[in-house]
Amino acid sequence: MQDGLKIAIAIVITLVVAILTWIFANVYRSKVYEAKIGNADVKAREIIDEALKTAETKKREALLEAKEESLKAKNEFERETKERRAEIQRYEKRVLTKEETLDRKTEALEKKETRLSVKESELDKTKQDVEEFHEKQLQELEKISGLTSEQAKEYLIKTVEEEVKHETALLIKDLESKAKEEADKKAKDYVVTAIQRCAADHVAETTISVVQLPNDEMKGRIIGREGRNIRTLETMTGVDLIIDDTPEAVILSAFDPIRREVARIALEKLIVDGRIHPARIEEMVEKAQKEVEVMVRETGEAATLEVGVHGIHPELVKLLGKMKFRTSYGQNALKHSIEVAILSGLLAGEIGVDVRLAKRAGLLHDIGKSVDHEMEGTHVQIGVDLCRKYKESPTVINAVEAHHGDVEFQSLIACIVQAADTISAARPGARRETLETYTNRLKQLEDITNSFKGVDKSFAIQAGREVRVMVVPEQISDADMILLARDLSKKIESELEYPGQIKVNVIRESRVTDYAK
Repeated sequence: MQDGLKIAIAIVITLVVAILTWIFANVYRSKVYEAKIGNADVKAREIIDEALKTAETKKREALLEAKEESLKAKNEFERETKERRAEIQRYEKRVLTKEETLDRKTEALEKKETRLSVKESELDKTKQDVEEFHEKQLQELEKISGLTSEQAKEYLIKTVEEEVKHETALLIKDLESKAKEEADKKAKDYVVTAIQRCAADHVAETTISVVQLPNDEMKGRIIGREGRNIRTLETMTGVDLIIDDTPEAVILSAFDPIRREVARIALEKLIVDGRIHPARIEEMVEKAQKEVEVMVRETGEAATLEVGVHGIHPELVKLLGKMKFRTSYGQNALKHSIEVAILSGLLAGEIGVDVRLAKRAGLLHDIGKSVDHEMEGTHVQIGVDLCRKYKESPTVINAVEAHHGDVEFQSLIACIVQAADTISAARPGARRETLETYTNRLKQLEDITNSFKGVDKSFAIQAGREVRVMVVPEQISDADMILLARDLSKKIESELEYPGQIKVNVIRESRVTDYAK
């Protein structure tokens, strides 16, 4: 009991002491805070007073700076204003000076205009006097000369025209001679070089073939009983067999050289075999046809190898081989094409264009001749269609189409092919033409030259390579001769087809005849 009481009393005393301590602490804290607050107020007032003093000082400094800036700006403005005024005054003086100068110039111009007006009136009067004097002079001249002004003009124009015509003819002659000298020199070099480097054999073909027989008894076996063998052979080959009195020979006649070759090979095989009857004839004709097909293909390939052209379509190669059996004016078409290809390559090398393309165009330029007897159209158009069908280049197609002048040339290669074709066809011995064609060409040449005004007579000489034209001297002057020769050449080129070139000689001859009695 007593211990519990003691504990309670101790607790109470502790509580009382704690409360008293807390109270004293609060009181002390309050006094400390009040003292601090008082000190803070004092400091605050001091800070405020100091700030006010500093602000006042700053204000006065700012006012002073503003006044200084304002004064500076005012002084600068006044200075600029003075300078502007001085400049404006200078401009005003210059403007006044210019106005005075303009006034003086305007016054001078007015005086000049007045003087010019006076001079113009004087010139008009003088011009009128000159015209009147000119009219009087014209009238006097007409009276003296006996010609009117129109007649005099015509006379003068005619005189000037004759002079100009003469000078033009001389100029044309000079230019043509210079151009011909240069062109002939280069052309001859190119052509002669090409011809010298190209040599091709030409064999004249006909429409018949001759098959030699071992003896005349073979003729009867070829004819057969009641002619059945010969009929079978003619039916199978489309060739006429001519068996006449020619000893130990049979003649094969046909327009198609390939059929004639098939018949020749078949007949020779039959003669060697000795068994001649319709069944054997059919068998030999079939073998001969296969041999000819192989020969055609091999011939075409050999031609491409000889020229050095590769990549041609097999069908075109086969058509080239068929040209071996085709002739034109006695000239073998394949040999001609090979020669044109070689010449084209040589000319292309001289000029500096694609040699291979030129050879290709030259080799294919007459490809239409291989089938022109089987198809409608000219060999040129057929050749163009074939080249397009087998995807040849546009340059080759144009060369094929233009080698006879049917269309315009689109490349130098086309011109080269035409030149090579002319060289191959026109050189002596390359071709032959019938007498009728030859005489007709000469007659047409003379008719063309005789159709010109002032031509007295003309003569075609040198196998049509030259024409001599005699003119009427009273109608054709020396200057007119140059123009006439030029016109004759142009008309011959446009209207006549001929190999090579034709020389036109215009001759003007004046003769005076008298008699001694």
